[in-house]
Amino acid sequence: MNNFEMKKRVVLFVLLLCSTAVLFAQKTKVQGKVVDATTDENLPDVEVTIEETAFTVKTNADGNFNFDAFSVPLGEQIISFEKAGFIKKRFPVIINEGETLNLELIELEVDINEENFQIGTISLSDNELNNEEGSADNLSGLLQASKDVFLNAASYDFSATFFNPRGYDSQNGKVLINGIEMNKMYNGRPQWSNWGGLNDAQRNQVFSMGLSANDYNFGDLAGTTNIIMRASQYQKGGRISYASSNRTYRGRVMASYNTGLLEDGWAFSFLVSRRYGEEGYREGSLYDANSFFASVEKKLGENHSLNFTTFYTPNRRGKTSANTQEVYDLKDTRYNSYWGYQDGEIRNSRVREIEEPVFMLNHYWDITEKTRLNTNVSYQFGKIGNSRLGYDDVLNPDPAYYQKLPSFELAQDGGPNYAGAYLNLTEFQRDGQIDWNSFYETNTDDNGNGLNSRYYLYEDRNDDDKVTANTILTSEINSNITLNAKLNYTNLTSHNFANMIDLLGGSSYLDIDSFNDVPNDLNNPNRIVGEDDTFRYNYKLYASEYNGFAQAQFKYNKIDFYLAGNLGKTNYQREGLYKSGNFKDNSLGKSDELDFTTYGLKAGATYKLTGRHLIDVNTAYFIDAPTLRNTFSNSRYNNSTVNGITEEKVKNVDVSYIFRSPTINARLTGYYTKIEDASEISFFFADGIASLGRDENSAFVQEVLTGLDKQHLGVELGIEAQITSTIKLKGAAAFGQYTYANNPNVYLTSDDFISMSKNNELINDRGEYNLGKSYLKDYKIAGGPQQAYQIGFEYRDPDYWWFGATSNFFSHAYVDVSPVARTRNFYQDVDGAPFDNYDPEVAKDLLRQEQFGDYMLVNLVGGKSWKVDDYFIGFFATINNVFDKEYKTGGYEQGRYSTYQTLTEDTSNSKRIFGPKYWYGYGTTYYLNVYIRF
Repeated sequence: MNNFEMKKRVVLFVLLLCSTAVLFAQKTKVQGKVVDATTDENLPDVEVTIEETAFTVKTNADGNFNFDAFSVPLGEQIISFEKAGFIKKRFPVIINEGETLNLELIELEVDINEENFQIGTISLSDNELNNEEGSADNLSGLLQASKDVFLNAASYDFSATFFNPRGYDSQNGKVLINGIEMNKMYNGRPQWSNWGGLNDAQRNQVFSMGLSANDYNFGDLAGTTNIIMRASQYQKGGRISYASSNRTYRGRVMASYNTGLLEDGWAFSFLVSRRYGEEGYREGSLYDANSFFASVEKKLGENHSLNFTTFYTPNRRGKTSANTQEVYDLKDTRYNSYWGYQDGEIRNSRVREIEEPVFMLNHYWDITEKTRLNTNVSYQFGKIGNSRLGYDDVLNPDPAYYQKLPSFELAQDGGPNYAGAYLNLTEFQRDGQIDWNSFYETNTDDNGNGLNSRYYLYEDRNDDDKVTANTILTSEINSNITLNAKLNYTNLTSHNFANMIDLLGGSSYLDIDSFNDVPNDLNNPNRIVGEDDTFRYNYKLYASEYNGFAQAQFKYNKIDFYLAGNLGKTNYQREGLYKSGNFKDNSLGKSDELDFTTYGLKAGATYKLTGRHLIDVNTAYFIDAPTLRNTFSNSRYNNSTVNGITEEKVKNVDVSYIFRSPTINARLTGYYTKIEDASEISFFFADGIASLGRDENSAFVQEVLTGLDKQHLGVELGIEAQITSTIKLKGAAAFGQYTYANNPNVYLTSDDFISMSKNNELINDRGEYNLGKSYLKDYKIAGGPQQAYQIGFEYRDPDYWWFGATSNFFSHAYVDVSPVARTRNFYQDVDGAPFDNYDPEVAKDLLRQEQFGDYMLVNLVGGKSWKVDDYFIGFFATINNVFDKEYKTGGYEQGRYSTYQTLTEDTSNSKRIFGPKYWYGYGTTYYLNVYIRF
């Protein structure tokens, strides 16, 4: 090698060294470590984000994180630290090119507010059971994982009023556990009681608001919550707590322990709890619930992990009655007509009992560093029973039955019966509860009845077997693009029947329809029923669902956006196990199969005007199958499907302005939703279907609405300001208008109509009477207040105690109107002409929708925690409705009186006989929780 070549190589080597040195000098780093502020333990899986950028990392097992790249954004930035169960922290920083920013030790404090987790679900559970049809559900339980200011207000403070964000029903929100959808196929709603009492095992949640991008499924209007119940994801340690309340249960004991991921790759998590109470805030509302949870995970090498999770939460809840205003005036707002004393003990006639264990097997595969596949299988089985009193050829045993109230005697055709009214008044005020002893006396006194029980206690029962399997793929194509995909299969077999619980002293029961004097099963016409026997109705529902979902998410410095779509197939079928005496040609055997094709498209974007100002837009169009509940018009007795049943169409758009700074967080959102071609089914006694010539006798009818459109539009605002290091102010506002957007078709079907069909041309051979249009357009959709406002504060002392208060104002809540009263049946006599005395102005007043009064609720919350050696001890307490404000949370018009004549007569009375039935909210209530964490 000559000197020239040697010099050339030396020069190249020097240049290479210099270039490398320059490159390393220019490399910018941001690093640090995150620990538990109380225990000083390292915190893994903390999400560290440079806000308004695509830069996000998670801390490792030692709590360390590191942004190490040439493209780390420079200048003034905000870095956030977030982990479930801890208070989110945000730090303003300055990142200089070519320098290392070492944040050293970041301490995250346990979020004592997370202890509020169970408070929202207390309200949810009670509201679900107040109305057995579920129309009063609220969404509080869906919002627990969200840090959004407005949704926190909706969850913790607004939920007690039946407030539904954006007016959506709970079936419009998806609840997943370990990626598996838990919503019931029967009514689309999540069955919260199936995982009630597992609060400490549900703290790891991922919430996606509305139809925004979601890694697990297409989503729905009210958002998606994925509860992660995976053994390796729980922080190591144990927790024991005791709670006391006067809301739904009186006491709760809970204990849990998590091993974390052990050195041999195993992880274990366990929880047990019990909730109990002879009665809650409402009279006679028993609570008896136990909860068990276990999760075991094994890490199989570097890339695979297998997790098994099971939970079983058997529970019994006493229901509470909706009542007319007359009943509340004679008693008080805690009154519940469903119970009475038996041998000195409270016995509720309407108890909801749920026993549905769940088993899940989850496989996690890290195919590459950027691509993950999660495959899940679950099996759920068990029973749900709703008990009630049955009665044949005797007076209705309900102590608040209209004939037992003063108003009935004051509205006699011959003039007021004051003596009878006084007797009803004194008897109802003196007792007014179920007389269990009288049932036994009647059933044990022969009187030619052969000891056949005239009073009996039975349950409407459904035993479900549900299998779900899915696989979820997530792939990070690069730092800007992420792909999500999912394939899902669900299969349900649901056995539905009436089950005899207690003959109440009688020896037997003859299984016939006493109203029409026909056997409930023609193949067993003289069946004698004993306790724990099936009777009255017996059928199975089959449902299967296949669907796929794909999504692409794009993240850039100035804009993030996503595109997603889904496609699916839903199949329903009914199989009658009885040949009904009323529907002998349309009850036994399998119905035709019903197939629905579902699909949807959605897109959204977040445009970052600056680091602090963002515009977020989401839009979607999708088609859903109707629920099983709204597909078969009278599934208990026949195979008839809802006339013209079809898929529901949904259009949605929302636009948000978001402001984020180190001291202020705010979101202002406007939204519009249109739901088309929905169907709804209601059940009630109708007195006087005038246009059909039924002026005298009652008929138990199914009211079927088809082609129903709904419109939801409004604005919501949430804002919080960290005024000082210890004081935070917060506010929230919801201004909505939720209305029926058209005049749907309505028809009635009834067992009683079958006998009339041969002689009445208005009734077809399926026992259906078409009433034509129900003029519901522009009536408000019931479901809690449509306007809600909050202002509050929180003080968090450095010495680990905190206190907060909120004032919450509610307005524009409406009674649920009766569709049949808005049809031609209201004004049309049997000859088709209007009633002789029909006055349009009077009719307008009769049909005006009742709006409930405005009210304000003040809530207080606070807590304190201590660290004693290796133990974390604390308590928190809430007092809701401090000033004991009395208010209506919901109600519905009774469909029993639905004509101009009957409504005119009823409203002219001093007390309405068939006025609306209402629910009242709680008065002053408390919740106290004491816990120790180790």
